[in-house]
Amino acid sequence: MVAANAVKDVSPHAFVKAYAAHLKRSGKIELPHWNDIVKTGKFKELAPYDTDWYYIRAASMARKLYLRHGIGVGAFQKIYGGRKRNGSRPPHFCKSSGSIARHILQQLQEINIIEFDPKGGRKISSQGERDLDQVAGRIVSEESSS
Repeated sequence: MVAANAVKDVSPHAFVKAYAAHLKRSGKIELPHWNDIVKTGKFKELAPYDTDWYYIRAASMARKLYLRHGIGVGAFQKIYGGRKRNGSRPPHFCKSSGSIARHILQQLQEINIIEFDPKGGRKISSQGERDLDQVAGRIVSEESSS
């Protein structure tokens, strides 16, 4: 009996990498014009070095919504937040950019990967769940053939 391949069955790193490549290849997500100059949070000093960081963040957010429904912009700000260094003063936690999280959620919603949750936040749609499971299945088949 062959087990169904779901997102939970594969490594998070491998899945995010594969799904980001899938999103980039599909061409459905359009990058914002500020993609190359924006910081991902106020605790950062520079913009990301990786040119595909937007696709990687979108894939990661889609995976988070697959695993846990009802996450909104505020929750994603906390998830992707980090430590702000204050020089000689003690460091403190800071949230990440809400604009980036909102823009990615809107992009994923336009291509029907996610939808609004009636209880609040967003949830994965049936089409999105199918797409993510297909990518996870490809990863499992590549690992088993190697």
